[in-house]
Amino acid sequence: MQLRFLERVQLRDLERTRRWIADEERRAAERQRGLQARPPVPDWLIEQSLSRHVAPVYVHVGGCHMAGKRSKGVTREQALRALADRVDPCPHCRPDTVLGILD
Repeated sequence: MQLRFLERVQLRDLERTRRWIADEERRAAERQRGLQARPPVPDWLIEQSLSRHVAPVYVHVGGCHMAGKRSKGVTREQALRALADRVDPCPHCRPDTVLGILD
């Protein structure tokens, strides 16, 4: 009798483990779908200042870890124009160097 009780307990534990595994596999699949659905990182970013009436703060290479939340993706030409208009290049990712601009 005690062996039957032990068997029921182990079957219940096995079912719980299988549910955990299924839940984790579902979460991993959802994470993967989320990563695949992300838009691509832009090649260039312009970080805006806090005020709309002040010039942008920095030009960044896309994916720069220092780009702030107020950054927006721009084209290569827009990044070049911003640098020509004296918007500072980010000192970390150095977009001026990547774009081939020399002082």
